[in-house]
Amino acid sequence: MRREPDGSMVVHADLRPISPYSWSEIVVDGRGNIYANSIAFDFTGGGQPTGGVIALITPDGAVRQVAGDLAFPNGIVVTPDNSTLIVGESFASRLTAFDIEPDGNLTDRRTWADDVGPDGITMDAEGGIWCSSAVMVNDCARIMEGGKIADRIPLDRGCFACMLGGPDGRTLFMMTAEWLGADKVDEALARRTGRVLAMEVDVPGVGWP
Repeated sequence: MRREPDGSMVVHADLRPISPYSWSEIVVDGRGNIYANSIAFDFTGGGQPTGGVIALITPDGAVRQVAGDLAFPNGIVVTPDNSTLIVGESFASRLTAFDIEPDGNLTDRRTWADDVGPDGITMDAEGGIWCSSAVMVNDCARIMEGGKIADRIPLDRGCFACMLGGPDGRTLFMMTAEWLGADKVDEALARRTGRVLAMEVDVPGVGWP
């Protein structure tokens, strides 16, 4: 949806032809292109996992798929120079990188880091990505390309998203909650265990989160 000057909302792009299921994460790059991802199956309804997708929405509202066969795509960032897109594949426990071509297409798919537990992610000025360090580990960790853990914040519940912000970009905000499994989403929501935590870190955020 897009808000017009008069305050009305109009459809900017229709993603249903690419995936009829919900869209999880979104990032806007420095060219005004939008990248969004969908897990492409009925997660809470007990559907069988299929390959998730990334769609590109250009400023004129045109839509096309630019990546597929992703294992539950989640957090997504674009580097400050608009050259690389990195996406979390939660079911594969990895961060995956693509080169961004001038026309917005994604090429040269490769593993950025293995053995991590990415959901929502954020990037800092030294190329580190904050996310969970491993599946079912309650923490938020600073992961470097190749998988090295440069810093780690232990938590008492799962970290489902994080973002660097604040006046100088050095405040790490962490969205946390208890996780009971895919078959108990409603029960987890009813417990209302969600918390927003904040901690100052050394390296500020950059890129297009």
